[in-house]
Amino acid sequence: MLQETETLHRKQLQDCPLCAEGLHCPPPAGGGTRMSSDQGSAAAAGDEEDEEDEEGEDFLDDREVEELFLHYAPVDLTPGQQLRVFIVHPDVKWGSRKQHLTTAGLMMAEAEGLVNTLENWRVIDTLVLSTKTPEKKKIFGKGNFQLLTERIRHTAGINAVFVNVERLSPGSEREFEEAWGVKVFDRYSVVLHIFRCNARTKEAKLQISLAEIPLLRSRLRNEMANLDQQGGGARYIGGSGETLMEVQQRLLKEREMKIRSALEKLRRKRKLLRSQRRHKEFPVVSVLGYTNCGKTTLIKALTGDRGLQPRDQLFATLDVTVHGGLLPCKMPVLYVDTIGFLSQLPHLLIDSFSATLDDIKHSDLLVHVRDISHPETENQKQNVLSVLKNLETPERLMSSMVEVHNKIDLVDDYECLEPNVLPISALTQRGLDQLSAAVEEEILKSTGKHILDLKVDLSSPQLSWLYKESAVQDVAVDADDGSAVVNVIISAAAYGRYKKLFSDKGR
Repeated sequence: MLQETETLHRKQLQDCPLCAEGLHCPPPAGGGTRMSSDQGSAAAAGDEEDEEDEEGEDFLDDREVEELFLHYAPVDLTPGQQLRVFIVHPDVKWGSRKQHLTTAGLMMAEAEGLVNTLENWRVIDTLVLSTKTPEKKKIFGKGNFQLLTERIRHTAGINAVFVNVERLSPGSEREFEEAWGVKVFDRYSVVLHIFRCNARTKEAKLQISLAEIPLLRSRLRNEMANLDQQGGGARYIGGSGETLMEVQQRLLKEREMKIRSALEKLRRKRKLLRSQRRHKEFPVVSVLGYTNCGKTTLIKALTGDRGLQPRDQLFATLDVTVHGGLLPCKMPVLYVDTIGFLSQLPHLLIDSFSATLDDIKHSDLLVHVRDISHPETENQKQNVLSVLKNLETPERLMSSMVEVHNKIDLVDDYECLEPNVLPISALTQRGLDQLSAAVEEEILKSTGKHILDLKVDLSSPQLSWLYKESAVQDVAVDADDGSAVVNVIISAAAYGRYKKLFSDKGR
């Protein structure tokens, strides 16, 4: 009997629950397998695959998604076209739009970083120009706008201008392009173009296509304004009773509805997959932060997932990916790698990616990673918190969030002056033991699980029941007594069932 028990125990300890569900949890010595969110979640679905297939029947097929994604790109760029960019940053001197946690120089540096992220884009020149009227069509006063126009016209080789504001109105964009004779971008269009270049999955491409609708509308208004000047925009098409403008608007609206419908199906699928994770009782930790703060490097260090290849690049992660790991107590956990945040990230862009960002709100714990070596680290923190607030992240997650100061290896004589913060270096793996312990503590709190030592009678089905309903960590067999002390991680509900079933067997 005791030999059979020990054999069962060895087998159960070798079979990690994540691996048993197909999630390929890394072994204690490291190593692992990367999963996309769909792969990781679907693997946990088990016998509910038929429901997933039903959800997937009405999705747009890959060909339709590619057609939407490629045919309707809002930025007219020939493949391989070299863009030589002039960046202008409007420095707001006072008022509600003045930035208080950063400087014009740092914001310009971030704008240069965005441009340099894109292949075939190169910064030719930059200019920080003060303004008192950021809300006006030309943004700058008459004198400064004339100064800017002359600077652009006299800088050789420029074929694009990046105005470092969140969003330009169609009127402003048209006026700038007429004045400067080159293509004009704002932060919204540049960030979207980065997203477009990094998109790999159907979901990312659909969300980008939805976010591009405002750009297509702006382009439509500008094209129609040019046609109106020629007397062609208001003409009726055939016998339809619609003007060209109305036809174009209707087609754009139909495209938007089609994308929203497909994304809503994806949202329902994500909800189903989350419920299946809950059913399997895998805790979910969402790792989030400003773009390029080191989230992916941290998850790789925590899970030993060799398939993860972190890149020193803005918005390298566009799709939520899920990675299996083990807490110090050997409890299986899922780490979710999320899309990076950015200052002045337009709300329309956040709304378009809400299906992906929804995963954050349904986590058991949030880990906020900060690049403490960055000169704008405090401003980046406030931007992340602002996005979380706009997403209506539950207070329970905000109050339990673990804040991590990453990249301390890049800071000379680093000293942590903030309370309740964990200093780490994901690259050199300093501080990871303390972080894992903190994550374990919060996960046990949020999931209502307990670590208990239970005495079981080996002649009863207690031990096999515990293996089925909890995470058995260790079994200490007492051969003389025919019993064992079992160390388990167990939910309050499962423990209640255990006591009810085996109340006469002792605890």
